[in-house]
Amino acid sequence: MYKLGPSLMCADLGNLEQNIKELDKAGVDFYHIDIMDGKFVPNFTLGPDFVKTVRKLTNTPLDIHLMIEEPEKHIDLFADCGVDMISVHQESTQNLHSLLSTIKNHGIKAGVAINPGTSLEFLDYVYDLLDYIVVMTVNPGFAGQKFIPTMYEKIAKVNERIKKYNRNIEIQVDGNIGENTIPKCKDNGATMYVLGTSAVFNHHRTLEENVALTRNLFNPGTI
Repeated sequence: MYKLGPSLMCADLGNLEQNIKELDKAGVDFYHIDIMDGKFVPNFTLGPDFVKTVRKLTNTPLDIHLMIEEPEKHIDLFADCGVDMISVHQESTQNLHSLLSTIKNHGIKAGVAINPGTSLEFLDYVYDLLDYIVVMTVNPGFAGQKFIPTMYEKIAKVNERIKKYNRNIEIQVDGNIGENTIPKCKDNGATMYVLGTSAVFNHHRTLEENVALTRNLFNPGTI
């Protein structure tokens, strides 16, 4: 099953409740919420109060992407917000294994996000703690960037590693995910798709229509 997750940093924040109602009606599988501190990446975005607000508006799983320094200091805070998934970056912490263990101990799915220039070797030492791996297909920090073509190969290599581990680890792709990039991401093994301005949050159609059109890319002819 392919899972679709709108990135709420791209939503109309002035009409957040209505956006979420429409997206829930469209049957999205999760919501992706980017947390940036202006240090690990050069941008500031959403925070725990926003996450709490979203939690009150929907029962759909919440996927938190921590692009912050020393995320281990904030896991309890986001766990208390009622989130379902948390991904962190290897480069953001001195002890990735301990950090992933902390996330798991909260009963939350643990993920690791891989920047375009990051090698995959570190996965061999934490795969037993992972529920999903996020392949960043743009350099993290800002929406609207172009997909980096070499990331198709990286998705395939992550998929090979997962098969070697023989574990049920999902591959999430994040960055310029839309009709021009989804087919090759799918072919290379991606199962979770973070959707922003390239797919769900464009203004040519309604949110429900955009979700339906995006899902049709996985099952052509269903709409």
